[in-house]
Amino acid sequence: MKDAAGLIRRFSGFRIVVIGDFMLDHYLWGRVDRISPEAPVPVVDVERETFSPGGAGNVVANLQMLGAQAVPVGLVGNDPAGERVLDLFRSQGVPVQGILPGDRPTTQKTRILAHQQQVVRVDREQRELIPPEVEARLARQFLDLLDSADGVIVSDYSKGTITPNLLATILPAAREQKKIVCLDPKVRYFSSYSPVTVITPNQAEAGSLLGYPIATREELQEAGRRIQKMIDCEALLITRGEKGMALFADGKMTLVPAHAREVYDVTGAGDTVISVLCLALVAGAQMLDAVKLTNIAAGIVVGKVGTAGVTPAELLAVHRRDAE
Repeated sequence: MKDAAGLIRRFSGFRIVVIGDFMLDHYLWGRVDRISPEAPVPVVDVERETFSPGGAGNVVANLQMLGAQAVPVGLVGNDPAGERVLDLFRSQGVPVQGILPGDRPTTQKTRILAHQQQVVRVDREQRELIPPEVEARLARQFLDLLDSADGVIVSDYSKGTITPNLLATILPAAREQKKIVCLDPKVRYFSSYSPVTVITPNQAEAGSLLGYPIATREELQEAGRRIQKMIDCEALLITRGEKGMALFADGKMTLVPAHAREVYDVTGAGDTVISVLCLALVAGAQMLDAVKLTNIAAGIVVGKVGTAGVTPAELLAVHRRDAE
């Protein structure tokens, strides 16, 4: 990869609009010394508690860590969890005018960890699609911010914010303005994800979409071909966990081996992938070079516990080590 250092340094000059499902990640950290006498479950003695933006909010946090300016567009509830998300954004210097108050509660995921291992996760959420009037308000917010954006990330966690009608408004508008659009999908409304620059399903999502598990190289290649026929995208990136990534672009499949040395936690890894990929493309990287840098970032983030991100210094250090 030519001039990776220059590419990474340019991240700080970009403004990325992030539209998607915003949540609150709640962590209870502790230790286990005994089993409950009431049921065969561990008793976690909680030692500390932390909060961070989750879902599309973790994409925002990743972009901020990389030096870019993230501009979120979405919803939170009129509740303490929603206010906490807004407070966390404000503390990170993230503008919140694009976050609208909603009638339904903020999605909150509570993870209980002991000795750096997740014991259980508790979700509080509603997944109904947002009503048309809220779609229209979100679309207006997005379009108002699009002119000043260098790129767009759509972070769909299938919690109801990203609807076919909303996509039909925002994606053509972004294409018309020649913006880089990176989309992290779910299977639910896959056919509505057009047009985009690149879409990043994981292998399980790709298999679910097509109705069969992807087990061989031939099945992977066929999956890529079929998915690219479904939607208007310049490139398709299928993330494959410990097997790395498969890029489909310019009529061919390129396999990129996994970069992780140790895997502790995959929570939020997809958010890091989409953030680095978008910034690299906006900075002028060719698609394959952007994917290679994204692969390095994914290898770093799965070596951390909890919802995490990467810094420009971490990216550069690993890239330099690999080049030696």
